[in-house]
Amino acid sequence: MDTITFAIISTGAIGLACAVLITVASKLMFVKVDPRLEKVRNCLPGANCGACGFSSCDVYAEELIEGETATNLCPPGGDEALARINKILGVSKSEGLTKMIATVHCRGDSKTMHDKMEYVGINTCFAAKQLFGGPGACTYACVGFGDCVNVCPSDAICIEDNLARIDPRRCSGCVVCVDVCPMGIISVEYAPVHVAVLCKNTEKGAKLKDKCSKGCIGCMKCVKECPTEAITVTDNLASIDYSKCDGCRRCVEVCVKSCIV
Repeated sequence: MDTITFAIISTGAIGLACAVLITVASKLMFVKVDPRLEKVRNCLPGANCGACGFSSCDVYAEELIEGETATNLCPPGGDEALARINKILGVSKSEGLTKMIATVHCRGDSKTMHDKMEYVGINTCFAAKQLFGGPGACTYACVGFGDCVNVCPSDAICIEDNLARIDPRRCSGCVVCVDVCPMGIISVEYAPVHVAVLCKNTEKGAKLKDKCSKGCIGCMKCVKECPTEAITVTDNLASIDYSKCDGCRRCVEVCVKSCIV
């Protein structure tokens, strides 16, 4: 047997052996996939936003198939996705999808907040924050370059007077804007009792007044007026416990700086 013939036979034998091993392994190690998994996954929007509490739409779909979680945890998918998932999984009745909307906790627009410098550089909020906390006098305020606008899948955010503003009719509550905001001033809350403190500044009132005319000064009037004790003031900043808030809006009426809306 010459060298060429031996090489051909050897290569063929090795290839045949590998093919047999792969075939046997595929049979022995085969993992059966629930046919409903792909159908459920196709119902989800694919934003991988984390609003459901899971790291991705794929993980949420797997948890749904396992029956370990509720079907109404996807705000971006809305009622349509909820209905389709319930149908696939044979869920006859489930709680409705609670509307969630994002809120920018700041009122520091160009008319309200003073500037401390003229910023010349990369027009992103992240880049501007690295330079003394941004161009605005308040280092807790919205920078206004629109990092949140660029990532919003619902086109629900715009920049007006150097301040990010959210259209609640379009917002799906996907939390993507929350993750991208370098100032940490955007949150996503349940819509039914949507009263919010639009400020994140924890400086004392006397110092804040020189920076923003609508920042929270920690005056405690909202705390004294709230009938359900849902508001507390910590580090000169009011905050709302939504598990206690009944939406009476008395805090809105007494807020001297109009930063509760």
